[in-house]
Amino acid sequence: MVDLSVLDLAYIGEGFTPADALANTLDLAQHVEAAGFTRFWLAEHHNLAGIASAATAVCIGHVAGGTKSIRVGAGGIMLPNHSPMVIAEQFGTLETLFPGRIDLGMGRAPGTDQYTLRALRRGPDSSEHFPQDVLELQALLGPPQENQAIHAIPGENTNVPLWILGSSLFGAQLAAMLGLPYAFASHFAPQALMQAVSIYREKFKPSAQLAEPYVMVGCNAIVADTEDEARHLFTTPQQQFTRMV
Repeated sequence: MVDLSVLDLAYIGEGFTPADALANTLDLAQHVEAAGFTRFWLAEHHNLAGIASAATAVCIGHVAGGTKSIRVGAGGIMLPNHSPMVIAEQFGTLETLFPGRIDLGMGRAPGTDQYTLRALRRGPDSSEHFPQDVLELQALLGPPQENQAIHAIPGENTNVPLWILGSSLFGAQLAAMLGLPYAFASHFAPQALMQAVSIYREKFKPSAQLAEPYVMVGCNAIVADTEDEARHLFTTPQQQFTRMV
């Protein structure tokens, strides 16, 4: 049986507030946990009026604190927006509070526009350092090394499971090279799905985290009492996606 999970952005529907959106996110997480879903992830996007998950690590804590067993994580944290040290501390803290339940998916795209990117104090070339940032994050979350000067506390030795997220072949190749699980955004780029998964599986190198390739794919899903209501609800993510691209 294929494991099912949810990726949520805490959508703020028309006539609702961010508080409503975050309450709805927790309610959804509790329902899918009861239904036996494996993971509940939240995504990082900034400067979008209809999305309440910008402070992704905080939202993860909100959901993990209101559920019992489902894995909760980021799908993903956009590393170009952050220092790996800060992310290691944030997710090390989450893992300390909710042991064995936290995932850290990482993306290369900024998840926002260039103006907001500058407001986040990151440069336009930050994404070029993504592979090195992932390695730095791995080191900060792993066991301390001799003569290591910088330590993430909490974070060190938590070994939070890392995932590479992507919608292109770059992420597939990086995940394979590092021996990490790979989540492909086929709800963004369905035409590249099969090629990306094939490259990932073909080039995968076993690692301390993962012995065999492991893939998760994303698709859009709307649930409602009627098809007409579902189509109406789907206009919210459609509008947000249009703004993002």
